[in-house]
Amino acid sequence: MSKKNYDSEFCGSLPLNFINHVQAYGVLVVLDKTNLTIIQVSQNIEEKLGIAVEEVINSSWKKYISDKELTLLEEHIQSDVIKKTSVSFSFTVSHRQTNCLAIVHIKDDYLILEIEILPEDESATTSFLSVYQDVKHVITRLESAQTITSACEIAITELKKISGFDRIMVYQFDENWNGTVIAETLEEGMEPYLGLVFPASDVPRQARALYLQNPYRQIPDREYTPVKLYPLLNPATDTFIDLSDCNLRSVASVHIEYLRNMNVMSSMSIRIIKDNRLWGLIACHHRQAKFIPYQLCSVFELLSGFISSTFSRLQVLEEFQRNSHLQIIHARLAEQIYAEDSLVKGLLQKETTVLDLLQAEGAALTYSRGMETIGVTPDEDEVKNLIMWLQGNKPDKVFSTDSIASVYDNEKLSQDIAGMIAIPIHPAKDEYLFVFRSEAIQKINWGGNPDEAIQFEQDKKNYHPRNSFKIWQQTVKDTSLPWHTQEIQVADSLQHILLEYTLRKSVV
Repeated sequence: MSKKNYDSEFCGSLPLNFINHVQAYGVLVVLDKTNLTIIQVSQNIEEKLGIAVEEVINSSWKKYISDKELTLLEEHIQSDVIKKTSVSFSFTVSHRQTNCLAIVHIKDDYLILEIEILPEDESATTSFLSVYQDVKHVITRLESAQTITSACEIAITELKKISGFDRIMVYQFDENWNGTVIAETLEEGMEPYLGLVFPASDVPRQARALYLQNPYRQIPDREYTPVKLYPLLNPATDTFIDLSDCNLRSVASVHIEYLRNMNVMSSMSIRIIKDNRLWGLIACHHRQAKFIPYQLCSVFELLSGFISSTFSRLQVLEEFQRNSHLQIIHARLAEQIYAEDSLVKGLLQKETTVLDLLQAEGAALTYSRGMETIGVTPDEDEVKNLIMWLQGNKPDKVFSTDSIASVYDNEKLSQDIAGMIAIPIHPAKDEYLFVFRSEAIQKINWGGNPDEAIQFEQDKKNYHPRNSFKIWQQTVKDTSLPWHTQEIQVADSLQHILLEYTLRKSVV
């Protein structure tokens, strides 16, 4: 079986940000930006704040907060920095003396307020101070990490202490957006996911895009009843309101079913960003409903940024070490090439060979009169056919693949060769350097059958996620170990040396 792309177009097209419902743990209020008139609210405002929907619509927000709180809100609206992000502030609903916290999102024509009710015996300062030492401890430990693996273990262990979630795991995306669980800590009795791969459709592209805008996503209780907005359309735009920035945003029913199938009642996901791209997630699960107040969410947001920078630093370090190793071998190989009277001797017949440079099992140097090889290679006719194929498709640039069969007319080469880097020297003279990797049969342990990630009902409209996450093993054939980016770059560099050399000397 060959590799498949499980990034679902269907799931990726759902308008997750225009879902027009919110979760029940907070209240959504939309204000006209110019005069702070309330133009849209979630229908649980009476339950949470004691204000009837009919009363609050088209009234001024000013009547519900103090002059001091109003001044603070107006300062936020005028701030150029705040316009690019969100800001929170505490206030008291004047008629009820209810202490609240509002997260404000500033749009072109309106403001969105996500409102949480604060516990009577807890202040934002006290909540932050209670975890301040823990945060310092996490940061100190992460600064000492020498590898991504050790950083993952530190992150999940410390976040579990701070939050009390039953399970915390690090979920890393691959090039096809499948996610592998690379670290996990969990309570007894829970099904372990460490080492399992989950198909890309589990976190579809729209959801991934929203993580680039929001550092975390909280679902305190999967059994909540979605709360409608009133009126249905946002009066400022005459459309469903865009809730991309809002954590209160309701959850797609298919994801609720997904959590139910996992036996997860509450979840929280924290993004890990590298090079402005979603590298992975820290996924938190709890078997009972669990609400994380904004003060603690802010700690998670802070740690999300620090964990992202730590992972980026460590990945850069790993890449630097790999690149340094390659450059040492590359320099040694270049010295051999220029010291010899032929490329064959310099590349294939000395103590250091091109196999050492590219961690390969075989290489072939072709020229007009024949071919010289080292290690495990296809037969001569197969190499000649590869030359003809390259000349018709990729004549001048270095070409690499970890699955020749997937690009080369679905043909599998002899000797179980699966990966190839082809370096053109003089294509018109049939001069190429081929480097080959053998097939590396992979056993992928999926979290459930990825072919059943989405199951449609007979109407082809309603659908459900898979109901089992037990190991489903896939055997991937016709594929070699992948070529690292640095290996492809060093192959490009080697091409320049070969071109320069052949201007003065011969291949053989």
